[in-house]
Amino acid sequence: MDREELGAWLRLTLSPGVGNGAARRLLTRFGLPQEIFRQPESALQHCVTLAQAKALCTVPSTWEALLETTWQWLEGADLQGPARAVVTLGDARYPPSLLDTEDPPLLMYLMGPAQLLAQNPFPTDRCLAVVGSRNPTAQGAENAKLFSRTLRGAGFTIVSGLALGVDAAAHEGALDVPTGPTAEVAPATIAVVGTGLDRVYPRKNLDLAHRIAAHGLLVSEYPLGTPPLAANFPKRNRIISGLSQGTLVVEAALASGSLITARMAAEQGREVFAIPGSIHAPQSRGCHALIRQGAKLVESAQDVLEELRMPPAPMGDRRSADSGAAAPVGEPMATREAESPLLQALGFDPMGVDALVARTGLDAASLQVELLELELDGQVARLPGGLYQRLGSA
Repeated sequence: MDREELGAWLRLTLSPGVGNGAARRLLTRFGLPQEIFRQPESALQHCVTLAQAKALCTVPSTWEALLETTWQWLEGADLQGPARAVVTLGDARYPPSLLDTEDPPLLMYLMGPAQLLAQNPFPTDRCLAVVGSRNPTAQGAENAKLFSRTLRGAGFTIVSGLALGVDAAAHEGALDVPTGPTAEVAPATIAVVGTGLDRVYPRKNLDLAHRIAAHGLLVSEYPLGTPPLAANFPKRNRIISGLSQGTLVVEAALASGSLITARMAAEQGREVFAIPGSIHAPQSRGCHALIRQGAKLVESAQDVLEELRMPPAPMGDRRSADSGAAAPVGEPMATREAESPLLQALGFDPMGVDALVARTGLDAASLQVELLELELDGQVARLPGGLYQRLGSA
């Protein structure tokens, strides 16, 4: 779009008191935003309130600065780096799945490979949201990565929110799967963020955000310069669920933003999946509540594929998905358990050394040696507080 059209869209989003619903009514009646701002106050009142009409007739004080910043951001993309775009409701690249939701954003800022942004960057199907706790257990983080890796290998784009914990693990799992030329495939993963795209929050995920921009999509509905405001993160969850055919909750406490995403997915008519966990883990209680409310209990990525009635992935995709998975190799799990009484004693709940000493009869020194060996083998994770947790396979 040209600068005039971009400016009109930005002014519409900045007009105080004019939400997405009122803006869509105006667009339906008058067409493009430029036409809205050519109307007299009396004509605007056929669609909006008097206060909203007055706001539309007044140029917001921050509009010119935002227009200049946004235009420079679009024009200043590095030719060797990710491309940038602003996609509006009137753009052919706007995702159809979001148009079917109750509150689609008027515009979205995008950052990703140039070949991807030049075509339709959003897959029309085969998107799956993977969300969960910012403080997952070791097993929860591993599940998020392995499920995402396998589902990406089956042709899904993984959608999440670039938060710490499960979100980051889901993005990383999707990025682990090799892809062909970007122009020929869907994005590996889509990160829907709660800030402007000129910022990365949390800063710990800066390198991950750069990888996503190179092989997937960074998406925001918020203007450039928007800081990480608490209210923006629950609101952006409707985009995560709206882009996706289903939402998989890996781990979540009862008071969790992931449950907001799951609720929005259900309201949008999408599937909701949840991975069960230990009855003693606070991070599992949200998933258990979702299952009681009708979410699909899943134990493997194949459960998700079968529920969505997706055909098996091509052999090449299955190999790429499985190549990096931390799944048991060689002997079946039952044989491995028989060879490791300590794994049997540990179970799948976090446990301290003293409890393991009492359960196994081993002395503390011998137990620490065996735990270290299992940790180096990737079968056990060390947790804060001197606890250990056995890692299963997704």
